[in-house]
Amino acid sequence: MVIDTDVLIWYMKGNKNAYKTIEDSKNFYISVVTYMELVQGMRDKNELNKLRRALHLWNSKILYISEEISVKAMFFVEQHYLSHSIQLADALIGATAISHGLPILTGNDKHYKALKDLQTEKFRP
Repeated sequence: MVIDTDVLIWYMKGNKNAYKTIEDSKNFYISVVTYMELVQGMRDKNELNKLRRALHLWNSKILYISEEISVKAMFFVEQHYLSHSIQLADALIGATAISHGLPILTGNDKHYKALKDLQTEKFRP
């Protein structure tokens, strides 16, 4: 399963449902886009080091952007930006999950509604 950025942000804010979900989910994946979004939200290197340690302890793996993912994301933006306002990060994260044949756990399932091949699981904080 791919864990979306919002679920990890809820976790870092101390949300109990996010904590249980993350701690119970062994061997999950995150997109490199999610990793970069989280890093951009860090206030200092201490927080960054905590994130790195947590990802290691959870045995999570980062999925990197390939040519296939780039092409899918480009198509999603071309096809769905005007009708659904799909954003670049969501297009890349969704394309990553689809390319790896994985469902995505997100609290923002409306962000991915237009991506018909993406299996979403709703996270409720």
